[in-house]
Amino acid sequence: MKTTKNAYLAKLTEQIQMKSVKVGKNLEGTTPPSVFIGRWSYPKVYAGPMMSSQMGDTSIMDTPEDWIGQNKTQDEIINYRMNLVRGKQLIKIDDLENPFIEKLQDISLASKSIDSEATFGRRPTGSVLTEDSMPHGPSAVIEKFDIDAVKWDRQLEKTFYDTDLKSTDAIVNLHNKDVPFTAMQKAFSVGAIGTKNKRKLVPTRWSITACDSTLADEFLKKVRKFEKLDTYRVFEFGALNNYYVIILTPTEWQYEWYEAFIRLMKNEELIFSDYETNGGKKEYSIVGGCYYTAKMVVLDYLMQIKKQSGLLILREAYDGYVPLGVFNVRENIKEAMQRPYIEFETLESCLEYAGTKLRIPINRYVKQGTLMNEMLHTKQTTLDMYFKSG
Repeated sequence: MKTTKNAYLAKLTEQIQMKSVKVGKNLEGTTPPSVFIGRWSYPKVYAGPMMSSQMGDTSIMDTPEDWIGQNKTQDEIINYRMNLVRGKQLIKIDDLENPFIEKLQDISLASKSIDSEATFGRRPTGSVLTEDSMPHGPSAVIEKFDIDAVKWDRQLEKTFYDTDLKSTDAIVNLHNKDVPFTAMQKAFSVGAIGTKNKRKLVPTRWSITACDSTLADEFLKKVRKFEKLDTYRVFEFGALNNYYVIILTPTEWQYEWYEAFIRLMKNEELIFSDYETNGGKKEYSIVGGCYYTAKMVVLDYLMQIKKQSGLLILREAYDGYVPLGVFNVRENIKEAMQRPYIEFETLESCLEYAGTKLRIPINRYVKQGTLMNEMLHTKQTTLDMYFKSG
């Protein structure tokens, strides 16, 4: 039976032991600002703040946009996240008038860390590690929660009060105003974005993909109208036990994502992939949120250079890799797209080059995928026909 990516990562995360911070039933500290909304028992959800017992500016704990640029190590990132204590209450997704949810909205729109204190029903325990959202430390039901006065981010505040603005337009506007993705996603998650009657709590994991795919879809509408690139471009970057090779192809929009997990548990070498043709993708991707975030970042780049292209992404995860959430893909690819690229005339030469950087032989990727295989194949046929007729 073929392993799914979900099943594989579930097995991997089970094996990783995380040491989270120890706290008592009462906690005084700050929220970076940070909130988390679970998805179990939807349309009721466990919603609440994430707090650190540290005082002062703790924003770095929940701003993944800064981690790669500041060369934060995997251990530092895990340490930030395991120091965040999650408080939660079970709340209906449309109960936005609830004073507890109003505090969560306050936190999500805040421009900096906020002093806060909480009383839990019992001592918070455990930790959470998944592929889709960032890990966090212990959690418990929160009985009492107070925060200091909050200063809201100006762009988020304008969006909050504009209850006629559709969430799609709000998300694109915020992106264009350089509001960090995480800040926008938190605001969306706590029902602070969109038209008045559509606002509701959205589980953190879903809100990440919703923001990524909303931006990607809006960018794609414009990118389809641009001229195609006239050569192949290869971008690359590696951090946090990952390596990425990103190939832009001189074609209309089409996209294939590959990710390989190499000997993370034993001697396994697994490749997962998914793709879309020019018509786009109808069903949710089998490889999860990273598919959409990678697509969004590259389409954003194409918007900036006003070109259309196809896209192939090859990602490898190496020994020591820990699933830290979708941000890992977003920020690595963003970094790659800001670096100089190498140009090639053919897909074959791109792949030959990629083969010098990746640990799994390129022909295994070609066999695993659909689009890359077809692109190589179609090229070949047209060349053969050309030579025969000559």
